[in-house]
Amino acid sequence: MTETEKITVGGLVSVLTLIVPGFLIHSAPRFPGSLAGSMFGIAAALLFLLLLSYTAVKRQAWIKERTKGSISLGALMGFHVYAGAIGALLGIIHSGHKFQSPLGVSLVISMLAVVASGFIGRYYLAQVSQDLRLQQKELKLLRDRYDGLATVSVVWTRDSVVDPSGLRLDHLLGAISDLEFTIMARDAIKRTLARWTVFHVAVAIVMYGLMALHIWGGYYYGLRWLP
Repeated sequence: MTETEKITVGGLVSVLTLIVPGFLIHSAPRFPGSLAGSMFGIAAALLFLLLLSYTAVKRQAWIKERTKGSISLGALMGFHVYAGAIGALLGIIHSGHKFQSPLGVSLVISMLAVVASGFIGRYYLAQVSQDLRLQQKELKLLRDRYDGLATVSVVWTRDSVVDPSGLRLDHLLGAISDLEFTIMARDAIKRTLARWTVFHVAVAIVMYGLMALHIWGGYYYGLRWLP
Protein backbone atom coordinates (compact mmCIF):
# COMPACT_ATOMS: atom_id res chain seq x y z
CA MET A 1 0.00 0.00 0.00
CA THR A 2 1.44 3.38 -1.02
CA GLU A 3 1.58 6.34 1.37
CA THR A 4 -1.20 8.09 -0.56
CA GLU A 5 -3.36 4.98 -0.38
CA LYS A 6 -2.71 4.69 3.36
CA ILE A 7 -3.79 8.29 3.97
CA THR A 8 -6.86 8.07 1.69
CA VAL A 9 -8.15 4.74 3.01
CA GLY A 10 -7.31 5.74 6.57
CA GLY A 11 -9.36 8.91 6.08
CA LEU A 12 -12.31 6.96 4.66
CA VAL A 13 -12.23 4.49 7.56
CA SER A 14 -12.00 7.40 10.04
CA VAL A 15 -15.05 9.08 8.45
CA LEU A 16 -16.88 5.76 8.54
CA THR A 17 -16.01 5.34 12.23
CA LEU A 18 -17.31 8.82 13.02
CA ILE A 19 -20.50 8.58 10.97
CA VAL A 20 -21.72 5.27 12.44
CA PRO A 21 -22.62 6.66 15.91
CA GLY A 22 -24.49 9.48 14.17
CA PHE A 23 -27.79 7.71 14.84
CA LEU A 24 -27.54 8.99 18.44
CA ILE A 25 -28.17 12.56 17.26
CA HIS A 26 -29.75 12.03 13.84
CA SER A 27 -32.29 9.69 12.29
CA ALA A 28 -34.17 9.76 8.99
CA PRO A 29 -36.60 6.82 9.07
CA ARG A 30 -38.05 7.51 5.60
CA PHE A 31 -34.73 8.17 3.85
CA PRO A 32 -33.69 4.52 3.12
CA GLY A 33 -36.87 3.90 1.08
CA SER A 34 -36.75 7.20 -0.78
CA LEU A 35 -35.32 7.60 -4.28
CA ALA A 36 -32.13 9.28 -3.01
CA GLY A 37 -31.72 6.73 -0.22
CA SER A 38 -32.24 3.85 -2.63
CA MET A 39 -29.61 5.25 -4.99
CA PHE A 40 -27.08 5.24 -2.16
CA GLY A 41 -28.02 1.65 -1.34
CA ILE A 42 -27.82 0.49 -4.95
CA ALA A 43 -24.43 2.17 -5.39
CA ALA A 44 -23.15 0.50 -2.21
CA ALA A 45 -24.41 -2.92 -3.34
CA LEU A 46 -22.80 -2.53 -6.77
CA LEU A 47 -19.46 -1.58 -5.23
CA PHE A 48 -19.56 -4.59 -2.92
CA LEU A 49 -20.37 -6.86 -5.86
CA LEU A 50 -17.47 -5.40 -7.82
CA LEU A 51 -15.19 -6.28 -4.90
CA LEU A 52 -15.55 -9.89 -5.99
CA SER A 53 -13.56 -9.13 -9.16
CA TYR A 54 -10.33 -9.25 -7.12
CA THR A 55 -11.29 -12.59 -5.57
CA ALA A 56 -12.30 -14.01 -8.97
CA VAL A 57 -9.05 -13.02 -10.67
CA LYS A 58 -6.92 -14.17 -7.73
CA ARG A 59 -8.66 -17.50 -7.05
CA GLN A 60 -9.85 -18.65 -10.48
CA ALA A 61 -6.93 -19.81 -12.62
CA TRP A 62 -8.76 -19.48 -15.96
CA ILE A 63 -9.82 -15.89 -15.21
CA LYS A 64 -6.31 -15.06 -14.02
CA GLU A 65 -4.87 -16.50 -17.24
CA ARG A 66 -7.28 -14.55 -19.47
CA THR A 67 -6.63 -11.25 -17.70
CA LYS A 68 -2.89 -11.76 -17.48
CA GLY A 69 -1.07 -8.71 -18.86
CA SER A 70 -4.18 -6.54 -19.00
CA ILE A 71 -5.15 -6.33 -15.33
CA SER A 72 -2.69 -6.49 -12.45
CA LEU A 73 -3.58 -7.92 -9.05
CA GLY A 74 -2.06 -4.82 -7.46
CA ALA A 75 -4.48 -2.52 -9.30
CA LEU A 76 -7.41 -4.80 -8.43
CA MET A 77 -6.34 -4.84 -4.79
CA GLY A 78 -6.24 -1.04 -4.78
CA PHE A 79 -9.77 -0.95 -6.21
CA HIS A 80 -10.82 -3.62 -3.70
CA VAL A 81 -9.66 -1.46 -0.79
CA TYR A 82 -11.19 1.80 -2.05
CA ALA A 83 -14.48 0.22 -3.15
CA GLY A 84 -14.91 -1.53 0.20
CA ALA A 85 -14.42 1.66 2.22
CA ILE A 86 -16.60 3.81 -0.07
CA GLY A 87 -19.28 1.11 -0.34
CA ALA A 88 -19.55 0.89 3.45
CA LEU A 89 -19.80 4.68 3.69
CA LEU A 90 -22.61 4.72 1.11
CA GLY A 91 -24.32 1.86 2.95
CA ILE A 92 -24.33 3.81 6.23
CA ILE A 93 -25.74 6.88 4.45
CA HIS A 94 -28.41 4.65 2.84
CA SER A 95 -29.48 3.41 6.29
CA GLY A 96 -30.49 6.94 7.32
CA HIS A 97 -29.27 5.89 10.80
CA LYS A 98 -32.46 3.89 11.13
CA PHE A 99 -31.05 0.89 13.01
CA GLN A 100 -34.28 -0.88 13.99
CA SER A 101 -34.52 -3.95 11.75
CA PRO A 102 -32.47 -6.95 13.01
CA LEU A 103 -31.56 -7.68 9.38
CA GLY A 104 -30.41 -4.10 8.79
CA VAL A 105 -28.40 -4.00 12.03
CA SER A 106 -26.75 -7.34 11.21
CA LEU A 107 -25.92 -6.15 7.70
CA VAL A 108 -24.32 -2.93 9.01
CA ILE A 109 -22.29 -4.85 11.61
CA SER A 110 -21.06 -7.42 9.08
CA MET A 111 -20.25 -4.66 6.58
CA LEU A 112 -18.18 -2.77 9.16
CA ALA A 113 -16.46 -6.02 10.18
CA VAL A 114 -15.49 -6.65 6.54
CA VAL A 115 -14.03 -3.14 6.18
CA ALA A 116 -12.25 -3.25 9.56
CA SER A 117 -10.70 -6.69 8.97
CA GLY A 118 -9.63 -5.69 5.46
CA PHE A 119 -8.04 -2.47 6.73
CA ILE A 120 -6.23 -4.31 9.53
CA GLY A 121 -4.90 -6.93 7.14
CA ARG A 122 -3.96 -4.55 4.35
CA TYR A 123 -2.46 -1.73 6.40
CA TYR A 124 -1.95 -2.48 10.10
CA LEU A 125 -0.57 -6.01 9.70
CA ALA A 126 1.77 -4.83 6.94
CA GLN A 127 2.96 -2.01 9.21
CA VAL A 128 3.54 -4.43 12.10
CA SER A 129 5.55 -6.73 9.81
CA GLN A 130 7.68 -3.84 8.56
CA ASP A 131 8.34 -2.56 12.10
CA LEU A 132 9.21 -6.08 13.19
CA ARG A 133 11.81 -6.46 10.43
CA LEU A 134 13.41 -3.11 11.33
CA GLN A 135 13.53 -3.98 15.04
CA GLN A 136 15.07 -7.38 14.30
CA LYS A 137 17.81 -5.67 12.29
CA GLU A 138 18.39 -3.20 15.12
CA LEU A 139 18.55 -6.05 17.64
CA LYS A 140 21.16 -7.83 15.53
CA LEU A 141 23.30 -4.67 15.46
CA LEU A 142 23.07 -4.30 19.24
CA ARG A 143 23.95 -7.97 19.80
CA ASP A 144 26.89 -7.70 17.42
CA ARG A 145 28.07 -4.65 19.34
CA TYR A 146 27.72 -6.52 22.62
CA ASP A 147 29.63 -9.52 21.26
CA GLY A 148 32.30 -7.15 19.98
CA LEU A 149 33.05 -5.99 23.53
CA ALA A 150 34.77 -9.31 24.10
CA THR A 151 37.35 -8.54 21.43
CA VAL A 152 38.06 -4.84 22.11
CA SER A 153 39.59 -2.92 24.94
CA VAL A 154 37.02 -1.77 27.44
CA VAL A 155 37.18 0.76 30.24
CA TRP A 156 36.09 -0.18 33.72
CA THR A 157 34.26 2.63 35.51
CA ARG A 158 32.85 2.78 38.97
CA ASP A 159 29.40 1.70 37.83
CA SER A 160 29.84 -0.29 34.64
CA VAL A 161 31.92 -1.22 31.62
CA VAL A 162 32.25 1.31 28.81
CA ASP A 163 33.26 0.40 25.24
CA PRO A 164 35.56 2.64 23.17
CA SER A 165 32.57 4.56 21.76
CA GLY A 166 31.50 5.56 25.27
CA LEU A 167 28.41 3.31 25.52
CA ARG A 168 27.88 1.82 28.96
CA LEU A 169 27.42 -1.93 29.04
CA ASP A 170 24.38 -1.77 31.33
CA HIS A 171 22.70 0.66 28.90
CA LEU A 172 23.48 -1.69 26.01
CA LEU A 173 22.05 -4.69 27.87
CA GLY A 174 18.96 -2.65 28.79
CA ALA A 175 18.42 -1.65 25.17
CA ILE A 176 18.77 -5.28 24.03
CA SER A 177 16.32 -6.47 26.70
CA ASP A 178 13.72 -3.79 25.86
CA LEU A 179 13.99 -4.51 22.14
CA GLU A 180 13.63 -8.28 22.66
CA PHE A 181 10.45 -7.69 24.71
CA THR A 182 9.03 -5.33 22.03
CA ILE A 183 9.79 -7.84 19.27
CA MET A 184 8.11 -10.63 21.25
CA ALA A 185 5.00 -8.51 21.73
CA ARG A 186 4.85 -7.48 18.05
CA ASP A 187 5.41 -11.07 16.95
CA ALA A 188 2.48 -12.20 19.11
CA ILE A 189 0.28 -9.49 17.54
CA LYS A 190 1.42 -10.55 14.07
CA ARG A 191 0.59 -14.22 14.73
CA THR A 192 -2.84 -13.27 16.04
CA LEU A 193 -3.62 -10.99 13.10
CA ALA A 194 -2.24 -13.52 10.60
CA ARG A 195 -5.66 -15.18 10.70
CA TRP A 196 -7.36 -11.99 9.49
CA THR A 197 -7.95 -13.45 6.02
CA VAL A 198 -10.08 -16.29 7.40
CA PHE A 199 -12.18 -13.86 9.44
CA HIS A 200 -12.38 -11.40 6.53
CA VAL A 201 -13.69 -14.05 4.15
CA ALA A 202 -16.12 -15.47 6.73
CA VAL A 203 -17.75 -12.13 7.55
CA ALA A 204 -17.81 -11.24 3.83
CA ILE A 205 -19.83 -14.39 3.10
CA VAL A 206 -22.24 -13.48 5.90
CA MET A 207 -22.47 -9.90 4.61
CA TYR A 208 -23.30 -10.97 1.04
CA GLY A 209 -25.99 -13.33 2.34
CA LEU A 210 -27.56 -10.58 4.45
CA MET A 211 -27.29 -8.12 1.57
CA ALA A 212 -29.14 -10.54 -0.72
CA LEU A 213 -31.93 -10.86 1.89
CA HIS A 214 -32.05 -7.09 2.29
CA ILE A 215 -32.38 -6.54 -1.47
CA TRP A 216 -35.03 -9.25 -1.74
CA GLY A 217 -36.96 -7.68 1.15
CA GLY A 218 -36.90 -4.27 -0.52
CA TYR A 219 -38.16 -5.77 -3.77
CA TYR A 220 -40.79 -7.95 -2.06
CA TYR A 221 -42.30 -5.20 0.06
CA GLY A 222 -42.03 -2.62 -2.72
CA LEU A 223 -40.17 0.64 -3.21
CA ARG A 224 -42.04 3.88 -2.52
CA TRP A 225 -40.43 5.76 -5.40
CA LEU A 226 -41.56 3.23 -8.04
CA PRO A 227 -45.01 3.88 -9.58
